[in-house]
Amino acid sequence: MLSIDDYSASLIRLATFASVFFAMALLEILAPRRQLKVTKFRRWMTNLTIGGLGIAIVRGLGMVAQPLVAVGAALLVETSGFGLLNFVVWPFWLEILIAVVVLDFAIWLQHLISHRSSMLWRLHRVHHADVDIDVSTALRFHPVEIGLSMLYKVGWVLLLGPSVVAVVLFEVILNACAMFSHANVALPSRLDRALRAFLVTPDLHRVHHSVLKGEHHSNFGFNLSIWDRLFGTYVAQPEHGHEHMTIGLPAYQSDAPTRLGWSLLLPFKRSANGTRVSDVAE
Repeated sequence: MLSIDDYSASLIRLATFASVFFAMALLEILAPRRQLKVTKFRRWMTNLTIGGLGIAIVRGLGMVAQPLVAVGAALLVETSGFGLLNFVVWPFWLEILIAVVVLDFAIWLQHLISHRSSMLWRLHRVHHADVDIDVSTALRFHPVEIGLSMLYKVGWVLLLGPSVVAVVLFEVILNACAMFSHANVALPSRLDRALRAFLVTPDLHRVHHSVLKGEHHSNFGFNLSIWDRLFGTYVAQPEHGHEHMTIGLPAYQSDAPTRLGWSLLLPFKRSANGTRVSDVAE
């Protein structure tokens, strides 16, 4: 059976991240879908810093205990034989396919819950507060949310018992697809229609970043589009079209989300009357 260590896994993920990020950034210059509202430099510095802090949180979890990160948990179940997939001897390719599909559903479910839970929404709205959407938005998740998300994935890995290869492959696909689906890229309409039959395309996910409630609570997938179709949360196109739709959250249509301090403190902000701001998803 193919095996992989934590160091090699980190190199694979880093190389894939850098390649996809710069490819999407270049395509955004060559074929942008929308005109951005605010200066890209300031947004990108904030979004990239938030993403870097999230990576630091995950690294910290791994330093506390290796099984607190998904790859470390996979190493544990691979050596101990724990997890549902280890009760049956599967062909290697089928075990990987099952693991990737199940973990993709787990991330879809987590995203849905993040919109339904007032506590989790306080963190997740940092991502949605971005008034533009491009490849940098894929990194704009509050560091606390990233830490909780990793622990959530660890739980699924311990339950499922996938191989390290399957977990690394899933994380590579997840990161790559997240950058692709958030990219401000104009795909040919025929290509978009073909891809969205299976995958989440930039036009499909952009609907999820609309200020309109019905669109905001739709298209929760990052990788596969099947889950939104199955569970009735699929919305094909925004009401006002991709060029004219408003991105972000109604309460934060300003340059405030481009500021790092504001973004990191958003989950803990209080309104003038002392109550927490928007404790439910807009």
